[in-house]
Amino acid sequence: MPGRPKRRARLAAEAAAQAAAEAGDNGALSSPPPANPANPANLGPAPKRPPPIAPTAEEQAAIIEQLAADPVLFVESMLGATPQKWQAEALRAIASKDRVAIRSGHGVGKTAFLSWLVLWWLLTRMPTKVVCTANTAHQLSDVLWSEIGKWHRKMPEGMRRLLEIKSDKIELIGVPDSFAVARTSRREQPEALQGFHSENLLFVIDEASGVPDVVFEVGQGALSTEGAKVVMTGNPTRASGYFYDAFTRNQKRWWRRKVSCHDADTVDKGFLEEMAAQYGDGSNQYRVRVLGDFPAGDDDALIARHLIEAAKSRLVEQSQTAPVVWGLDVARFGDDASALAKRKGNSLIEPVRVWRGKDLMETCGVIKMEWDITPGSMRPIEIMVDVIGLGAGVVDRLRELDLPVRGVNVAELPAIDGDRFQRLRDELWWRAREWFEARDCVVPNDDSFVDELCGPLYSVTSAGKIQIEPKSQMKRRLGRSPDKADAFCLTFAGVAAAMSGSGGYGVRWGKPLRRAVKGVV
Repeated sequence: MPGRPKRRARLAAEAAAQAAAEAGDNGALSSPPPANPANPANLGPAPKRPPPIAPTAEEQAAIIEQLAADPVLFVESMLGATPQKWQAEALRAIASKDRVAIRSGHGVGKTAFLSWLVLWWLLTRMPTKVVCTANTAHQLSDVLWSEIGKWHRKMPEGMRRLLEIKSDKIELIGVPDSFAVARTSRREQPEALQGFHSENLLFVIDEASGVPDVVFEVGQGALSTEGAKVVMTGNPTRASGYFYDAFTRNQKRWWRRKVSCHDADTVDKGFLEEMAAQYGDGSNQYRVRVLGDFPAGDDDALIARHLIEAAKSRLVEQSQTAPVVWGLDVARFGDDASALAKRKGNSLIEPVRVWRGKDLMETCGVIKMEWDITPGSMRPIEIMVDVIGLGAGVVDRLRELDLPVRGVNVAELPAIDGDRFQRLRDELWWRAREWFEARDCVVPNDDSFVDELCGPLYSVTSAGKIQIEPKSQMKRRLGRSPDKADAFCLTFAGVAAAMSGSGGYGVRWGKPLRRAVKGVV
């Protein structure tokens, strides 16, 4: 009905004005007094003047009705902020469109934009509900909720006192059916967007690329409610899913905006230069974090970036029965690093540890110290070491120290499927890929680890076997060695040994495995 939005705005405005009046702050919405023409430079005490006349409730209602129609005016007058060009365009789009999707680089002012949006919606409509969700509780509580609190404190007191901010909810005081709520989106509990109804309903979905698709599927009914508005923002970390579809096959249904770091006033130019130098301006890291573009997703990339990015923030239960396995990749050349990965079933327990400049005996000392400080229940059942290069000496010394070490020659034939893979290294990397594809694993938030896992390409030989890009070739192409990723992949060598009938975890550490485990010595 044509008149309903205006009528709702009027009702909200009158209620807000009444609440402000009851709080004793009717003057909060009045315009600041004009400058004293007799004292333009504010030199010395200004002449006394009568206090400004507080606007009536009807006048305040008219002001709020005007703010309801113009979110940019709200930001400028109520928060004292000046939106960037892209922020002003997006705010005006939300006032007139039902679906808005914004993909961006890092640090462009996205969180400030969302916090303005939440406050504007809450204070200019009634009844009203705002549902905020993201893929992690940290993104909601520590980032978005914190930013909302910052801008809330900058508001005129009469407006500020209309809201009560709690840890996961913002309430419009005295109006029980008007609030904003924070809900984390999880695959295991996909109901984050369900069960909300209001005449004025706003969904705010932050880091939308990381929100599991099942959350959107379950919440499709609520998102399609007549009059509801949906705003999605985030770094475009994966070239698939609901967020990606908003810019591709469903683009006609969305108002869309790409915000590159180059377009933002808030991004330090040094950050752009650093990202270009570290990753290259043609890399997926640069595309996603700087340009706000979806990853290129090379057809021959072994592990898709979005699978790893999703695993960084996924909430899964760590397997209680799976054994702990360590993978040790020993540095071969001067600028390479030694790396130690610790995996327990579906969880990489901690960030992969790296060190440089240590000789063979020092490396053994590092591993022995890690073993000694690790609680018994979390000690590895196997320590898988790449024996190529210096690794063989490390294996010998760790055996002398009575640690459960096993040497792995990744250059030899596959352990299980010789018809499918060229070498054991190819098989281990493929097992790592399958681990991520299962979508029930979790890894620490380590961008360099993610980049290494996304780095290798693969090909199929004329014999029909899968071949992973050699480590030396990848180092020449990308300018870095995937030491962390190789250590992680070594943790799957124990699975290969067990499945090939080598005696599994019951082997005697001092003796070599049967030759049936091709590539493990």
